[in-house]
Amino acid sequence: MLGLDVCEFGSQLLELMWLTVCYKDIMADKDPEVYPVEDNVLVDSNYKAPAQKSLKEIQEMDNNDESLNKYKQALLGSVPKDIDPNTPNIQVTKLTLVCAAAPEPIFMDLTGDLVALKKKTFVLKEGVEYRLKINFKVNREIVSGLKYVHYTCKGRLQVSKDTYMVGSYGPRPDEYEFVSPIEEAPKGMMVRGMYTIKSHFTDDDKSDHLHWEWKLNIKKDWKD
Repeated sequence: MLGLDVCEFGSQLLELMWLTVCYKDIMADKDPEVYPVEDNVLVDSNYKAPAQKSLKEIQEMDNNDESLNKYKQALLGSVPKDIDPNTPNIQVTKLTLVCAAAPEPIFMDLTGDLVALKKKTFVLKEGVEYRLKINFKVNREIVSGLKYVHYTCKGRLQVSKDTYMVGSYGPRPDEYEFVSPIEEAPKGMMVRGMYTIKSHFTDDDKSDHLHWEWKLNIKKDWKD
C-alpha cells in the first residue's frame, strides 16, 4: 500500500545488511499487548534475530579496522545529536494510501490523537490500485527487522491479515519512507462497505512501536 529516494534507501540498507552479516552480534521477547502478531509471512523457521548492541558499542568496535570504520561512517555518520532520552527510538509519523485515481490525498497523521483517528473514515473506490507509504524516524539505535502488520475486520469478523517487511535502519535526523508493492482494492457488491483496520508497527524483538485503528470504506465510486 508509498515515495522514497530509492538510491538513498538502497545504499543505507545495504550498509546495514553488511554490518549485520559481518557482525552477527551487532544487532535481543516481549509480546505486544495489543494486536499480537502471529507471523504468516514466509520466513526461515531457523532464523533467530541477532543479539542487539547499542549504537555506541557498534561505533567502538574494531576501531583499528579502517575499512570497517568507513562502512560504519557511511551508515552512522549522521546520527542525530542531543536527542531527548525520553523520545522513543522509533516514531511512526504518517501512513498514506497512495492512489493516483484518488480525488484528494488519503493520509493519517500518527503524531496526534490516535483515539480520535478511530472515528475517522477513509474512502477507497473498489478495484483501484494503491500503495501504502509509511513515514517513520529512527532516533538513537539501529533497529532490525521492522515490519508493518494490519488486521482487516468487517464487523466482528477478521477477514485478512497482511504483513509488510520494512527492513533494518540506523538512526538519522531525516524520516524514512517505506513504500509497499502495488495493491488492488477489492471489487464487487459483496466486498463493499466499512472495514476496521488494526495497524501495528513492530520489529524482530516484537517491540510495540505503535498500534492504532482506522476505518476504510470500500465504495462503488469515490463519492457515491
